[in-house]
Amino acid sequence: MKTLLYACLAAGLPAATPALPSGDETDRKATVTHPLVHDPVMAKEGDTYYLYFTGWGISSMSTKNLTDWNFCPDVFSPIPQWAIDSVPGYEGHTWAPDILFHDGNYHLFYSCSTFGKNTSAIGHVYRSTLDPAAPEPWKTTGAVIVSHADSRFNAIDPNVAIDEEGNPWMTFGSFWDGIQLVRLTPDLSATLKPEQLHTICSRRTPDDSLATAGAKANAVEAPFIFRHDGYYYLFVSFDFCCRGKKSDYKTVVGRARQINGPYLDKEGRDMARGGGSLVVADSKDFVAIGHCAAYHFDGKDYFMAHAYRRTDGASQLFLTEMTWDDEGWPIVATSK
Repeated sequence: MKTLLYACLAAGLPAATPALPSGDETDRKATVTHPLVHDPVMAKEGDTYYLYFTGWGISSMSTKNLTDWNFCPDVFSPIPQWAIDSVPGYEGHTWAPDILFHDGNYHLFYSCSTFGKNTSAIGHVYRSTLDPAAPEPWKTTGAVIVSHADSRFNAIDPNVAIDEEGNPWMTFGSFWDGIQLVRLTPDLSATLKPEQLHTICSRRTPDDSLATAGAKANAVEAPFIFRHDGYYYLFVSFDFCCRGKKSDYKTVVGRARQINGPYLDKEGRDMARGGGSLVVADSKDFVAIGHCAAYHFDGKDYFMAHAYRRTDGASQLFLTEMTWDDEGWPIVATSK
């Protein structure tokens, strides 16, 4: 997830400890209608939707109606050994998953990092079903991409999209030199390696000096690519999450005819040079709606994110139908 992951949540836990939701909504035997989550992503198998999000490691829930949610087992231990071996200072904080179905398997990507640093890695596991009752384990391929203290980028917040020719591409990044894009090897069930040099898809400013170590001013992260009506839409989050009601996250978007960009906003500004059109920020009930994902299920498009409740600052699932204006730009309803 984030450069300042959970440090300022109202739960009052130490900065090095992920703040999980508390109260009835985390009772793992309960059915809940307002899950408290961070970094939600979703896939559907049969008549069941599966939600994956940042918890103690990568947590999951399921639903058949997008309203009543039940907890499923966590994906795996929050401390993958390969990450301990390859990410100095990593202490088991595993977050910001992505999930997709491709070539007969469900592929889950996740982030392993150290707080406030770009010493990070993106890992990958897969299995042929999301059914938690199935005996099949998640199979791991280990690290997909790693960043180090001298890297220009930060290897967290992955999203994998499939282009119209069937090629997998991973977009990722948080702060530092912004949002990156690499093409992956075609077989996601094999040991994954980037096949192409990084393309920068989004940064807050055209000034390349933001690629210096730390680069806290480049507050962009959590990319997600969604294909619709001949365009690839790149959603990213600007500014800061994880501060409860004081968070100022907002979701912006640009689009491109080719998956590797350039992504232009409504005014024609390149997202790699500071562009990005606002999709959603706040609503009557929430602030800082961000770290989004977008899906097409059963004839409808959906937008999901986490959002901080105005009442208590808790991070809740925000899920709503996404429509499109006459110019083909996404519209997200906030009357939730």
